Amino acid sequence: MYVEERMYRLKIGTAPEYFRHYQSEGMQIQLRHLPHMVGYYVTEIGGLNTVVHMWAYDSLDQRDRCRAAMQADPAWQAHLTKTRPLMETQESRVMKCAPFFVERLKTMLAAVK
Repeated sequence: MYVEERMYRLKIGTAPEYFRHYQSEGMQIQLRHLPHMVGYYVTEIGGLNTVVHMWAYDSLDQRDRCRAAMQADPAWQAHLTKTRPLMETQESRVMKCAPFFVERLKTMLAAVK
């Protein structure tokens, strides 16, 4: 399994607007396309104004298919027109689960379905 960590540095003062858009429309769109939301966070200590969210995938091929479908969704494109102007930077990294953690992650993900 793989977990993608995405980090968005928001412009100062825009977090409430970003979260309002995401909660009212963005999250529902992503959950239609992406298989497993692992978490969605905002930094409290350290580099502020950073949103971090994580998504689990069975394979990198699954990730590619899911993200392509989401990018092709007109509702997602409309959502991006509202949230991208609030961002300063974006980063993404994809991590492979350690062998001993795969079953634990699958159990955690099954518990939230």
